[in-house]
Amino acid sequence: MPAVSVLIKPSSSMCNMSCDYCFYCDEAQKRSQESFGFMSEQTLKNVIRKTMLRAEGMISYAFQGGEPTLRGLDFFKKAVDYQKQYNKNQIQVHNALQTNGYVIDEKWCRFFRENNFLIGLSLDGTQDIHDSLRHTKNGGGTYARTSEAARLMDEFQVEYNILTVVTPAVADNVKKIYRDYQKHGWNYQQYIACLDPLDEGHEKTPYSLTPEKYGQFLTDLFDLWYEDLKYGRQPYIRQFENYIGLAAGYMAESCDQRGSCGIQNVVEADGSVYPCDFYMLDEYCLGNFNEHRLDHINERREAIGFVERSLKLNEKCRECKYSRLCRGGCQRNRDFNPSTGLYENYFCAGYQIFFEKCYDRIIEIEKSIR
Repeated sequence: MPAVSVLIKPSSSMCNMSCDYCFYCDEAQKRSQESFGFMSEQTLKNVIRKTMLRAEGMISYAFQGGEPTLRGLDFFKKAVDYQKQYNKNQIQVHNALQTNGYVIDEKWCRFFRENNFLIGLSLDGTQDIHDSLRHTKNGGGTYARTSEAARLMDEFQVEYNILTVVTPAVADNVKKIYRDYQKHGWNYQQYIACLDPLDEGHEKTPYSLTPEKYGQFLTDLFDLWYEDLKYGRQPYIRQFENYIGLAAGYMAESCDQRGSCGIQNVVEADGSVYPCDFYMLDEYCLGNFNEHRLDHINERREAIGFVERSLKLNEKCRECKYSRLCRGGCQRNRDFNPSTGLYENYFCAGYQIFFEKCYDRIIEIEKSIR
């Protein structure tokens, strides 16, 4: 078996913040059980034992939520202990954690540093934009706590990146945000297009992102990044780095840029397994690590045809001159056409705007590196 990817939700859908656009709150409300509480240590043990003993070469564990830090630091210490206990084949282990930063303190930072955790810190632009979307349970702002978490991780030399959800407010203020991130030294960045509620159509919420606005955002961000690239001072922006890798013939590191869904094991707090973080619904459940082995889970994955579905792109997409880099985007952003049985990405027009203006420069960068 090749390298194994495991994403664990130790606190299920529970969170100590209330963000307007939270896609996981939306998903959780659309299944029979909204929250599965906290993951037990026995479930954690079963997940790590059944995945690590089957992996070859490398295994990655990512902890996400909800807010994973609600489970407490001791839980993650136990996770590291179980990884050491069951690493019988001396494989390489990577740990990552996505957090809103609200409870991060020196103890957390010391643990992250000592155990080589890569942290994703959710922060949406400047303080006014961030606080308008990412609130405490009482509606208060959270930017101060999140930026303090970044400061602490800098102090303790924790590896982290800033993850920003692209909403209209972010898209409209990209230059201001880019400069603000530079000022703070936040040079590792990810940008994720805001998701509309699942199966409810598009452009029906205040935070919905239109294809045109997303395309202009990518173009504006690339222009800023490209200008800094000339002087060797550009930040690492995962999406752009992946496009350059794709131009060179490599596989994208980010699954939403590969053209098809990958093999993932996303684990809820009760041990139930799903094929993707964006599809943790009852009908997609593949099994449970408290009851089933990885073989059973993979057989169920094949039975529901989850990966195969992501290959059903329409001809327009397949024949597009930008398909070499675009790959049709993430399946979660694709709309199904019942008359053809195929999918088209909702953001297609946005990608067209971006690539029409930036494609040649991406190819130019790849050639200069080569």
